[in-house]
Amino acid sequence: MRINDQKACLIIPVENQVRELDPKLLLACIAVKRGFSVVIGSHREIDFRIASFPRSLYLNKSMTKRNLKMFRIMRKLGHELLTWDEEALVHLPAETYYSRRLSPTAIRYNSHLFAWGKDNAELWRNYPDIPENMPIHVTGNPRSDMLRPELRSFYEPEVEQIRKCYGKIILVNTNFNHVNAFFPAQNLFQPVSDAGEEPQFGKAAVGMDRKFAEGLRDHKEAIFGAFKALIPLLDQSYPDHTIIVRPHPTENQQVYIDLAKTCKKVQVTNEGNVVPWLLATDVVIHNGCTTGVEAYMMDVPAISYRAKVDETYDMGFYRLPNLISHECFDINQLQETLAKILKGELGAASGDERKELVNQHLAAQDGPLACERIVDVLEEKMKNQPELPCPPLSDRLLARSFANWRRLVKYVRKHLPGKHAPPEFHRHRYPGISIQELIHRADRIKQAINDPGEIKAKQIYNQIFLIQPSGEDQ
Repeated sequence: MRINDQKACLIIPVENQVRELDPKLLLACIAVKRGFSVVIGSHREIDFRIASFPRSLYLNKSMTKRNLKMFRIMRKLGHELLTWDEEALVHLPAETYYSRRLSPTAIRYNSHLFAWGKDNAELWRNYPDIPENMPIHVTGNPRSDMLRPELRSFYEPEVEQIRKCYGKIILVNTNFNHVNAFFPAQNLFQPVSDAGEEPQFGKAAVGMDRKFAEGLRDHKEAIFGAFKALIPLLDQSYPDHTIIVRPHPTENQQVYIDLAKTCKKVQVTNEGNVVPWLLATDVVIHNGCTTGVEAYMMDVPAISYRAKVDETYDMGFYRLPNLISHECFDINQLQETLAKILKGELGAASGDERKELVNQHLAAQDGPLACERIVDVLEEKMKNQPELPCPPLSDRLLARSFANWRRLVKYVRKHLPGKHAPPEFHRHRYPGISIQELIHRADRIKQAINDPGEIKAKQIYNQIFLIQPSGEDQ
């Protein structure tokens, strides 16, 4: 595999395909335009193959204790980590966020941090264990770029197809992965065999104290119940609309599939990125979901259905998406608001207070794209350090051994029953894409940003692709 030797290669791992692939492909296209070579694909497969790549800039998405093994391997291989946090836009209260999303050891493996906006940057700056002089760049995030008017043309084929298939839509976005996870060990608490047994923490409760986790579980279960009651009511009340239920990517869809079987026009799907679904819908209903922020940015009417209220979580965790949506606190208020929206009497939530709140949380709403700002940082970095340092041979050999051992262990564990994510979960989160579809989507992105330059792309491993400027040898 020949890599452009003029600039360091970028490695862009994608964990959740429907949510991350398009924005990260946009980042890849802009980086390639600036002369970088890019390795992009399945996060899991890239980490399995990490010893196969030349020393690279690895664009990471979290800094937790669970990242440490890979961070140590990558450091010894000579890769450099630069990170944003996918969960830092709608985030937990600071102390809980710090214990759950940041590791004082893991953060020190990073050379640069990219913040969604001023709120995210301030959150990091107040972290007691932030390394001194850690560069924090308020760039925005590739996901927010896809919401900007100039990028929406990218999704026009999907929007047209959705409208053709489903007609008029009411979109219900759920985020009950804390209590309705794809597999039980991902919930806040693991299932118990005896009624009197105290449940053990699940994966979602890592970094939380028990009181906070129990309160969040109770609150989410109450709202979950309200949404399960809401879906068939919408089906009965709005026969001219298809009710699309779009569960969180790590939710178990079965409860919604069972509900749909009792309804006439309810469909359950996680197909594709949420952006075209938002552009195709008349209104989206959610509770504390990032979808509320995405809808606001695209002037799509959004309702936050707050049938159960607990300000500890609603304002401490879900404040942003709740406050920039039309808030409804009971079913009558929701139906009144929904009727006004469907009649065209009420549009997307607006106002100076909402605008200021969004401005605090989200950079790069206009001007250069977030992806361009991120690549600016990378270019400046490589100008000051044209070549990444090469670790000692002993470190590189040790890291290769660790990487191969980790890959073997992961392979064995995926076939064992118990708490670990089963293979079907990984397929659900990253179903895969062909090289032809990847190139097609990259070409559409380049057309949306008016980039006439050509690129070359090829598959180098299972679900891992190399993208380079057209003039580079491959």
